[in-house]
Amino acid sequence: MLVVLCFAAVSAAFAQGGSTLASTMDVYVFPKSGQEADQQSQDESACYDWAVTNSGNDPFDLTKQSEAQAAQTEQAKAQAEQVGQGAGAQGAVRGAAAGAIIGEIADDDAGKGAAYGAAAGAIRGRRKGRAAQEQAKQQAEAQGEVQQEATEEQMGNFKKAFSVCLEAKDYMVKY
Repeated sequence: MLVVLCFAAVSAAFAQGGSTLASTMDVYVFPKSGQEADQQSQDESACYDWAVTNSGNDPFDLTKQSEAQAAQTEQAKAQAEQVGQGAGAQGAVRGAAAGAIIGEIADDDAGKGAAYGAAAGAIRGRRKGRAAQEQAKQQAEAQGEVQQEATEEQMGNFKKAFSVCLEAKDYMVKY
C-alpha cells in the first residue's frame, strides 16, 4: 500500500514537471492515441506496479543494488592490494634458510649461502606477491562484472514487462 502511494505521488510530480516515470528509466513512451500527460502518467504508474509484480524487480531497488555492488567491487579491489604484502620478507627468510643449508654443504660457509638465498628468496617472494595481488584484483573485477550483468538483466526484464503493459494501453515504447 505504501509503495502504491509513494509511486502515485512520484507519478503526479512527474506529470507536473514534464518529466515522466518512464523517462527516469531511459524508456521512451509516445502516446499513439493522443493520451494526455496526466493519463500517460497514470498509465505509466499502473504499468510500473504491474511490471514490478510480474518481473519481481523494482528498477529503483536495482539502481541502489548496482551502486552497492560497484562500491563492493572497489572495496574488494582495495583489499586485493593488501594480498601478497610481506611476500618479499617471507621469501627472504625461506631463501636464507635454504641458502644456509646449501652453503654449509657446498663450502662450509652457511653465512654466505644464507645471504645469497635471502636475496634470491626476496626477489622470488616479491614476484609471487605481485602475481597474487594481480590475481586477487582480477577475481574482484570478474565477480563485480558478473553481479552487474545480473542486475542489468533484471532491469531488462523489468523494462520488457513495463513496455508490454504500456503497449497494451496503446503507447509506442522504446528503450
